This record gives sequence, structure tokens and C-alpha cells, in this order.
Amino acid sequence: MANIKSAIKRNKQNEKKRIRNRVYRGTARTFVAKARTAINAKDAEAAKAATLEAISALDKAAQKGVIHKNNAARRKSRLMKELASLQ
Repeated sequence: MANIKSAIKRNKQNEKKRIRNRVYRGTARTFVAKARTAINAKDAEAAKAATLEAISALDKAAQKGVIHKNNAARRKSRLMKELASLQ
């Protein structure tokens, strides 16, 4: 446990940020998983809608700084590639 006042404050800030980041990261993971499930089910309409939701969630996570913008771009690219192979 930290004894120095600034270290105690930093720990509190880090914990708040960790919880806030988890929300965006978890949401993005959930939507990506739903999109992959829809793509694997070969349902073109549902897959397209789920993929667009996943892309939105990834963009939001990147915008908030939870994941790196290139990480979001790579994951979006892979999702779109899978979606295109379906059609």
C-alpha cells in the first residue's frame, strides 16, 4: 500500500480509469463476438448489422483511448473481410 499522498491519489485515479476503460473494452468485445457469430451463421443481413455495431463500438473505444486506433482499424478490417467473404 502506498504511503505517499500523491501515490495514494494516483492509485485512486488509476482505479477509476480502469473501471471506465473496462466498459468500452468489454462492449467492443461483445459486439465483435456477436458479429462473428452472425457471420458464422451465414445470415447476411444480421451479420451486416452486427458488424456495423461492432465497428461503432471499436471506433468509440479508440476515440476514448481505451485501445489504439491502429488496433481498432485492424480489427475492423478483419471483420469487414469476413463479412465480404460471406457475400
